[in-house]
Amino acid sequence: MRGVRGRVSLRPVRGRVRSPVRARWRPLGRLAHAAGQGGAVSRHELLSVRGRTVAWLFPLLLLVGIVAGDITTGAFEIISWTVLVPGVAAAICGVWGTAVFAVLSVVVYVMADSVWQHREETGLPGLVLVLLGGGIAVVAAAFRVGGERRMLHMRDIADTTRRTVLRPLPVGFGGLDHAAVYLSADSEARVGGDFYDIQPGPHGTRVLVGDVQGKGLGAVETAAALLGTFREAAYHEPDLATVAERLETRMVRHRGHTAALGRSDGDRFATAVLIGFSPGLPDAVEAVVFGHEPPMAVGPDGVRVLPVAGGLPLGMAELLPGGPGGPGGPGAAPPVHRLPLAADETLLLVTDGVTEARDPAGAFYCPAGDIARALAADDRYAAPARLVALVRDGTLRHCRGRLSDDTTVFAVRRGPRREEPADG
Repeated sequence: MRGVRGRVSLRPVRGRVRSPVRARWRPLGRLAHAAGQGGAVSRHELLSVRGRTVAWLFPLLLLVGIVAGDITTGAFEIISWTVLVPGVAAAICGVWGTAVFAVLSVVVYVMADSVWQHREETGLPGLVLVLLGGGIAVVAAAFRVGGERRMLHMRDIADTTRRTVLRPLPVGFGGLDHAAVYLSADSEARVGGDFYDIQPGPHGTRVLVGDVQGKGLGAVETAAALLGTFREAAYHEPDLATVAERLETRMVRHRGHTAALGRSDGDRFATAVLIGFSPGLPDAVEAVVFGHEPPMAVGPDGVRVLPVAGGLPLGMAELLPGGPGGPGGPGAAPPVHRLPLAADETLLLVTDGVTEARDPAGAFYCPAGDIARALAADDRYAAPARLVALVRDGTLRHCRGRLSDDTTVFAVRRGPRREEPADG
């Protein structure tokens, strides 16, 4: 559950809206997006104007400045500084661009030596230096470009993994209005242990939001295993308690498999919230909490934390009486809570990347305060897309854009409605 910085994923419906908070902290969202794109992409974006690269402009200006300084200054020799030009090009240009500047540097130096002839110091030693510097710069540019290509390839693999684990959710999926923000703490992996999904079925629509303990590929693998089980059980099982039992069993089996392989993450667990929207309960939802932050209900009248007693995380049911291997024997069903939820209320679920975000003084972030203030100004912030953007911006603002954990904000309510999405 720990790492660095990440990717933003926002699923609104349509339209556009701006808020003072969002406008003030939009640079942090761009910073997180650039970090998630990898070094090659962010460098390309920073050195491009209207989609066209301007990286060549910097070494060209340096070369022109060196020539102008050498012609107008008689204090000391400046023309030898042309060796810097291909070095700068190697850092920001491609291989061919670096080669062009290496040749230009040699041409300029030769002209200074044979045409201008205003320096006695120019000559073979300086020419060798410029030639050697240009050759080294071209080789360095080739290595850099090759590394960027490999990084882009790995990014594509990570994107495919992310789409497999956190599949895209259609608008109005399962009869629910939903929005999600996911910030991966690992800017290289771009996907971590947080997971969420919606699964409609003949017995209603089920929602799962959770967080796998630990980080790295092991956490991603565990999240994928739990989501696979959820998608099947949530569709086929009529009782939410049975879905919860299937998730616990899958977590135990997965732990047993990793332990048998001799991996150090054989004791991994996961916190989660399982929500059931049933057609027979228009003003309530069913919920099972596995050691996770309880959900919040957000509506025009304010925000309230739903009174759910959180159980143990997935993978730790043997510690409970009646749990698998516990003193009460196997087969004990986890408690299912029925929670009131009005038609105009949105269910907000977050992972500990939000609740454990700290400011420079070490204080934790409390999203309920920001939500309440926003609702007092405009009750449309109860809409899922606006709500997740509000919490996202508040989290980034509170921690100054330095996320220490994967962060997921998920909002869902009954019935797909038209709403203005957040400016993400």
